[in-house]
Amino acid sequence: MRRVVIGTAGHVDHGKTRLVEALTGVDCDRWEEEKRRGITIDLGFAHFVEGDLQISFVDVPGHERFLHNALAGLGGIRVVLLVVAADEGVQPQTREHLAVCDLLEIPAAVVALTKSDLAGDERLLETQLELEDLLAGTRYADAPALAVSAATGDGVAELRALLVEHGGRHARAPDAQQADGRPARLPIDRAFLIRGHGLIVTGTLAAGTLQSGETLTAAPSGGSARIRNVQVHGEDRERAHTGERVALQIAGVDVGEVPRGSQLIASGSLLPGQRWLARFRLLSEAPKPIRGTIAVRVHLFSSEVIGKLRPLAGPIEPGGEGAVQIRLARPLMAARGDRFIVRRPSPAMTLGGGAVLDPLWHKPKSSELAGRLEALEDGLDEALKTWVTEAGEGGASTEELSARLGLHAERCHDLLEELASGERVVRVPAGQGHGERWVAPAAFRRVEGRAHSVLKRYFGAHRTRESMPRAEAVAAILPGRAADLAPVYLGWLEQRKVIETVGKKVRVPGRAADLTGRESEMARQILAAFEAAGLTPPPPSEVRATLGGKTQILDGVTQHLLEAGKLTRLPGGLLIATAAVDRLRQELKGGPQDDFGVGDFKQRFDLTRKWAIPLLEHLDSTGVTRRVGNVRQIVR
Repeated sequence: MRRVVIGTAGHVDHGKTRLVEALTGVDCDRWEEEKRRGITIDLGFAHFVEGDLQISFVDVPGHERFLHNALAGLGGIRVVLLVVAADEGVQPQTREHLAVCDLLEIPAAVVALTKSDLAGDERLLETQLELEDLLAGTRYADAPALAVSAATGDGVAELRALLVEHGGRHARAPDAQQADGRPARLPIDRAFLIRGHGLIVTGTLAAGTLQSGETLTAAPSGGSARIRNVQVHGEDRERAHTGERVALQIAGVDVGEVPRGSQLIASGSLLPGQRWLARFRLLSEAPKPIRGTIAVRVHLFSSEVIGKLRPLAGPIEPGGEGAVQIRLARPLMAARGDRFIVRRPSPAMTLGGGAVLDPLWHKPKSSELAGRLEALEDGLDEALKTWVTEAGEGGASTEELSARLGLHAERCHDLLEELASGERVVRVPAGQGHGERWVAPAAFRRVEGRAHSVLKRYFGAHRTRESMPRAEAVAAILPGRAADLAPVYLGWLEQRKVIETVGKKVRVPGRAADLTGRESEMARQILAAFEAAGLTPPPPSEVRATLGGKTQILDGVTQHLLEAGKLTRLPGGLLIATAAVDRLRQELKGGPQDDFGVGDFKQRFDLTRKWAIPLLEHLDSTGVTRRVGNVRQIVR
């Protein structure tokens, strides 16, 4: 079955609710206050089915004080039913509702001239002419108009047929979400408890499908909401589709976690953000241009948040548009392409609206701003390439990028693969379970430049060293998330002949330690002292005291001997001559014993426990021995 949501719009008391009742048989005034006052305060819902077409109505309030509720109901609408009382004509909320529909780019409109039984022919003609003038500057200039009366029934059948005709053109098929490539997203406009049933939430399904048993994330609270039952207009369903009015019975969250303005989303499909880049159109009725930062009230689906709006490319004149930055007082879940409305908080009026270009906007340097704006106002390819570039050497994951776009990760991955085939981005496998990342080619050039600088600075400060600890090199060359990609970057730097990696060391190809004559003599004397002492050498401090000289220089020479492999550092930090360890290894492997205990080892080589245990651990780690319980077996 095809489905379409139609929303009423128009001035207070122009007969929207009575007209929907005449079309569907459902009274949308749910609250006692609404019935008492004769106006719609909150959203009302109704529907009818014609053939294979299901038409759902969202009856929105027309009173100015309740316009924020009207905005909550206009988010998922495909056709607007603009209601104008024939006897009163176009009124302030008529204009404002129409402007909101135009800003939200609702595709089509049908005009109903209600209360036609109360207007004479002359007044009816005047209203029709007012409407022509009103619609002329909008996308609805060719919208059909029909005179009706809910009281007498005149024109109701004809209007119903007209809505079926126009609704059918803009209906969504059940598989529309697959074509759109968007995960489930339900903006919540009501949440309430029913005894015996628990928590119920309602809204118009903006994207994807929902089914019983599925678990969604309540955003922004983060709670996990399990769907116990799905209803569409009071009918139990296994699955609800994009564009349908949905009521869900959910468990796992409290009513306070899903207020109006929150959303139920597929896990990880959107990210919260407080700063947007957007394309904004200022209504021609706006009192003045926007030149600097102004306070605004932002409406996105059923959400309403205070924020600050600032043009990024010069003033925006009434009737004009431009790129703006919007800073929100609290995070909202938004995706690229989401349409929003901006109102002035006080005195309240609609200023304009537009579309989100980047829901996680990070303003670049002034010199880069124009290029960034141009790229993000282009298509999805340019947006993805820009965000990957913005992520720097750490790259961006498919999941992060798909959440920014509001697309399924698979669809986003396909787009990234196309960019990678054109060498506009590079796919990089991240280590330690981090998954793949996407990196801009320029990031590799920056890493190479930083590597040259880091190595030059390090070896300038450590002349006597031939290599740099790998962990220290990674921390200096690849800060932050880029360290996750260390194997890829270091491998690339090796291919570029910038570095060589040897075990846990990094060095510059062809580099040799730069020792002075005095330092070379110190190295000879230190090594001689360690080799003469065999398996129980003196501590380095004692050797330094014997030789004299500056501690820093002696430490540098000792480090040089370690890097050259002439000294070995045992577990616990003890230093020993490598030649002494080699002789120990040969003696063990050449002897008749196949295994021995710690006591035997100490006695045979005249060692204290201080030296015996570190030596045994070193032999275990280098594959000379294997520990089995309290016994070492010689690996032959």
